[in-house]
Amino acid sequence: MVKPWEVAKHEYLKAVRRRSFVLATLGFPLLFAAIIGFSVLVATDGGDSQPVGYVDESGLLAASQPAAGTQAFADETSARAALDAGTVQGYYVLPPGYLSGEAPRLVYLTEAPSDDARRAFNRLVRSALLADQSPEVRQRLEAGLSVTMQSAEDGRELASDDFLSFLIPLFAGMFYVFAVLSSAGYLLQAMTTEKENRTVEVMATSLSPMQLITGKAAGLFAVAMTQLAIWGAAAVLALTIAAAATDLFRGVQIPWSLMGVVLIYFVPSFALVAGIMIALGGVVADLQQGQQIAGIVNLFFIMPFFLFAIILARPDSPLAIALTLFPTTAFLTVAMRWGVTTVPAWQMAVGLIGLVICAVVAIWVAARVFRIGMLSYGQRLSWQTVRRALRGRELAG
Repeated sequence: MVKPWEVAKHEYLKAVRRRSFVLATLGFPLLFAAIIGFSVLVATDGGDSQPVGYVDESGLLAASQPAAGTQAFADETSARAALDAGTVQGYYVLPPGYLSGEAPRLVYLTEAPSDDARRAFNRLVRSALLADQSPEVRQRLEAGLSVTMQSAEDGRELASDDFLSFLIPLFAGMFYVFAVLSSAGYLLQAMTTEKENRTVEVMATSLSPMQLITGKAAGLFAVAMTQLAIWGAAAVLALTIAAAATDLFRGVQIPWSLMGVVLIYFVPSFALVAGIMIALGGVVADLQQGQQIAGIVNLFFIMPFFLFAIILARPDSPLAIALTLFPTTAFLTVAMRWGVTTVPAWQMAVGLIGLVICAVVAIWVAARVFRIGMLSYGQRLSWQTVRRALRGRELAG
């Protein structure tokens, strides 16, 4: 007797050997590496390594030593000569009334000084302005304001400058759309193709519809997990290399709590999509008809992406809460809200319970509908037939 795990193994091997799977699995890490590489290139600013000059007519920097990346000039004539000679990227002029509100000037030829050079001069000026303060106050003012939000309900903390907590939910949503929905599309294709080829009639003699559906769903779930593992490993490796190359990613920590939430929601969401697509494959007469209906069904799962700006602007609005509680939109909405606010535990619990219930019902309905649908080759099942299938009655005639 054919076991569900044998069906899962067959589906897994068939999927991972497809050219589209290989391209998608390797393409995402390459894209991520390109993004990280570009970020490192911008952060390190591998352009002009010459210092930036300055002319202090205000007397503010008289007692300060030129910082690394800066060069002091006695007057603007000598600074301009150095600029024409190419020994500096540009130069600042602090006017006599700088401390009373007069704006400084930046002079350069064709390209503005690099970000590193400008930051070096800004640090020099800030240090001079804060020279009379204590080391503690000076360090706090130079670091700027960084707010950490803490939930009174579960103690979760979210830093205002933690950009990774914003990016990871976005990448999680992208993975959900590309991995889960593409797997669901493949399930629809597999079911309708086997139905058209009459292979299900042969398979039905060896295993039950529930075993067939469970095996196919488990196999494709393993495919999605394989992609997630490869993509996650590539992301961690890229961030590790980037942290060693630039300060931009140094100190970055993976929000494991978010990763746990993503995994918890991912499993029932995948089961719900799989159940709907399998049932749809059993109802429709051919693949083209199924794809048309599947496109409409998929909108209910990716709807939060269309409301991305609204959810980020008002993550605790009634709309965001409603999408969190609705089964098809729960995964994406929770992932998006997690990066900008603290999602109450009761909302996550209610949304997750509803999602699990709908997933179980979808798998049960899929088994019933597919069993009677595979016996109706070339026919579109009517609603009366579907209702009979849900009641456990076989197709007559």
